[in-house]
Amino acid sequence: MAEESHYTKPEEVVDFATRTGVDSLAISIGTSHGAYKFTPEQCTRDPKTGRLVPPPLAFDVLEAIEKKLPGFPIVLHGSSSVPQEYVDIINAHGGKLPNAVGIPEEQLRKATKSAVCKINIDSDSRLAFTAGVRQTFDEHPEYFDPRQYCGKAREYMEELYKHKITDVLGSDNKLANLD
Repeated sequence: MAEESHYTKPEEVVDFATRTGVDSLAISIGTSHGAYKFTPEQCTRDPKTGRLVPPPLAFDVLEAIEKKLPGFPIVLHGSSSVPQEYVDIINAHGGKLPNAVGIPEEQLRKATKSAVCKINIDSDSRLAFTAGVRQTFDEHPEYFDPRQYCGKAREYMEELYKHKITDVLGSDNKLANLD
């Protein structure tokens, strides 16, 4: 969409990794931080739901980098999927997050099958937490104690991380298999 591509240039990764001595490499293949990774103009709309559908990640760039640096650990920053259920809860309880959209989970699943070993999803956690707090304050305006209004937020975050670990990132039971 941009006049000048801001993707990682595969032809530069060997030199960069060698000169810096990094032990992993965060690459740019279409991810970005926050809940607004893409403008509506960069997306299409799902005709059934009306929700924004972002452009696909540049897996060809990832594959070219893997060929240049075989087995080298790759990191994806800014890879939150911006779960629409939390965006909907936030908006239903006074928030204003129009057109918030993230990386589709099926693309993250695909990335886990590659040299990608770390996927950053902090915005998803923030959305889950904010949804819980907004919902609780809306339903219980008398609450003032964080032990009261953070309960639903923690519950949503726990649900989110369980889902991501088992259904998206493919990291369920990985620690148990480190013999």
